[in-house]
This record gives sequence, C-alpha cells and structure tokens, in this order.
Amino acid sequence: MNVSDHVGLEQFIAGVKKRNPGQPEFVQAVQEVAEDIFDYIRDKVEYHEYQILRRIAEPDRAVSFRVCWEDDKGNIRVQRGWRVQNNNAIGPYKGGIRFHPSVTESVLKFLAFEQTFKNSLTGLPMGGGKGGANFNPKGKSDHEVMRFCQSFMTELFRHVGADVDVPAGDIGVGSREIGYMFGQYKRITNQFTGVLTGKGLEYGGSLIRTEATGYGTAYFLQNMLQRVGDSIEGKDCVISGSGNVATHAAEKIIDLGGKVLTLSDSGGFIHDPEGIDAERLAWVKDLKETRRGRIEAYAKAFPGSEYHAGRRPWAVPCALALPCATQNELDGADARRLVANGCIGIAEGANMPTDLEGVHAFKEAGILYAPGKAANAGGVAISGLEMSQNSARISWKEAELQQLLVETMKGIHDRCVEHGGSAGSEHIDYVRGANIAGFVKVADAMLAYGVV
Repeated sequence: MNVSDHVGLEQFIAGVKKRNPGQPEFVQAVQEVAEDIFDYIRDKVEYHEYQILRRIAEPDRAVSFRVCWEDDKGNIRVQRGWRVQNNNAIGPYKGGIRFHPSVTESVLKFLAFEQTFKNSLTGLPMGGGKGGANFNPKGKSDHEVMRFCQSFMTELFRHVGADVDVPAGDIGVGSREIGYMFGQYKRITNQFTGVLTGKGLEYGGSLIRTEATGYGTAYFLQNMLQRVGDSIEGKDCVISGSGNVATHAAEKIIDLGGKVLTLSDSGGFIHDPEGIDAERLAWVKDLKETRRGRIEAYAKAFPGSEYHAGRRPWAVPCALALPCATQNELDGADARRLVANGCIGIAEGANMPTDLEGVHAFKEAGILYAPGKAANAGGVAISGLEMSQNSARISWKEAELQQLLVETMKGIHDRCVEHGGSAGSEHIDYVRGANIAGFVKVADAMLAYGVV
C-alpha cells in the first residue's frame, strides 16, 4: 500500500468513525476489510466513482424496536431488539439473531457487515444481515423464553421474509428459540415459508446445520495445512468456547487425528493435557446442552485436567488454535504468545474473535491464519442450502449435505488463495484473500444496478 492509499484509508476510517460514534466493533470490522480493499481497488476507477466500499459500509437499514414481555412472576420486562440489513446485492439478507446482554447496535452492525462478505464467499445467493436483542435466555424458564421470542417476532415479522431477509440462530438462539419465533411468524402471517433457518427437522430444518459451523472451521484449517503439505493429524489444538461451534470444531479435529487440549466459557478455561477425546467431549456437550452447567465442572469430573478461572487458553502451547467463543477474545499479546509457543495455524470459528493488533501480529508472523468470514462460513452455507430445500419442498440426505459442506469450504479456501497470493511468494494472506474475494462479487453486482 503506497502513501496515497494510506492517506485515503485514514480519511475513509475517519469518516466511518464520524458517522458511527460510539460503535467501536463496527469501525473495527470496516477497518480490517478496508486495509486490504483500498490497495486492491487503487486502479479500479469504477469502484471509486460509484463509492462501492462506502456504500457497503453503510447498512441499507438498521431497525430498532421495543420488546415487552412478562416473566413468570407477572413482572413486565422491556428489552430492545434490532435487525440490521446491511446489503442485499447478491440475494436476500441472511444472518443470525443473537440474544445476549452484550448485544448493541454496534455489535450487530459489525456482524451484518462481516456477514455480507462471508455469504459472498460461499458462492450462494445471500446478502448480509444480523439481528438480536439484549435479552439473556440463561436462567429463564421455557415459558419466559417463549413469551420473549413471540414478542420479538411480533415486531420482526414485518421486516423479514423468504425472499427479503432470512434470519438464523446465533449466540443465545438455538433450536428452541427458532421454534418459538417460527411458530409466532406462522401464527401472524398464516404462511409456512422458509423465513428462518436452523429450524427443527420436523418443520423444514436441514440435517447437519448444528454441526456445520464447527465442522467447516476444521475443514478450512485442514485445507490450509494440506496446501503446504501438512495436516491436522497428531497436532495439539487449543479451542476456546464450549458451545455449538466449539464442541463441533473439537469433534472434527478429533476425527481428523488432532488432540484437543482446551475448551472455555465466560468463567475461564479447562486444560486437559491428556486430550479431550470423543467420550469426554460428549460429556461436555451434555453439560452445556442438557444440564446447562459451567465448564469448570470438567476439572472435577476428569482428574489430571485443570481449570483456570478468569483466563483465556492462549498461553497453552499448541500447534493449532481455534477461537470459537466471541468477538475480540484474542488480543495482540495473545497472538504473539501463540506464535512464540509454536502455533502454526489459526482458524476462527467465532466472528472477529481477534482484535486488529492480533490480526496484524498473525499476518506479520506469516503463519496460516484464516479469518472468521472464511473459516466459519460453513454454518451459513448449510443455512443457504436449507433455504433452497424449503423453496423446493425437499430434504437432502446427510451424506449429500456433508459432501456439499466439504466442497463449499474447499471452494472458499480456493477463492482466498486466488486473491491472497503475491508475486514471488508461496505464502497466502488469507485475510486479504477473503476480504477481496468477498468484496468483488458484491461490488460487481452493485455496479450492475447503478446507484441504488
């Protein structure tokens, strides 16, 4: 990037900050993409004339609404809900719904922006969106969650539709919440359409959707290693999180011959030097999905393992690392520690889990590093296939979907390689590759429409 590109980038980011005060997550996501795109579009006049990046970094709309519900004690509770529809140049808005106290407009705008590039990378016709509420389903009864979901959908239904915007699940939104929301949508509209993905198999859901994000992250990591003549087999792996993405990423790492050393939750992490095998992982899934317990219970159940309260697992020596918990869980110091301890490959299972300093540290070290918009796109890819199954009123077999997931992640990997290389070097900058590959498809569609 030359001097004029740096000046242009600084001015662009200054404008993003000015237009989005108090939204650091969104600004961070835009800057991470813009650092690569500015260099790429330097000699591409049309992208400048039509202000393509500026337009992608301004959501089509961000809807905010009140969500009132009644708890089991008869108290009236009030939450805030959002739906951010970032860009629909290549298809209906598509992206999850997150229920968590940390949800803000900034977080959802960053997620919707990232989703635009992620969905483009899959090769499927899906735009980018994201939604959610500052509601915490933890500790709530099924009836309380149902009442909240019904109230949430009573407002959201007017903004979504099978050919308009198709939400899915995310943090705090699983099959239970999707079922309640879909039931309310059907009740209000009297329509049975594919308006949500992640549905139960009984009413239009797709096989392997639960596993897809975690499995896809492991497949992407394997693709990166295979390209340089290596594999996951026999390597120590550190994973953060213990939810859906983390546990299924761990499952696939184990299947591919890797050794999983850690899992975590918001309280801390467990380190099992012997390795979390399939049997112990099944115990963790039961702990989290059925008993809704904390990961510290693992250390009591399996002697020889350790629980580290209030800490993240990035100081544990490993060859491979998969951050699968939440945004900005891995900072610059963590990144440098991982590199110093011999880590050779990172694949992000969460959305933007590495802060900008950490991203730069990984890129400077020249190790294999896959950003979330590429590595964790397996989930939304299967969601896109669920949309097509709903439209055609069909259900594909698990073997077909497993093969489609493998092929999709290989296709995303190859697109990143195509745009992430540089003359005279075998090294692939997967961040640059993902940003440019995701940008080009959306940008060219926007050019075709003119100024809209």
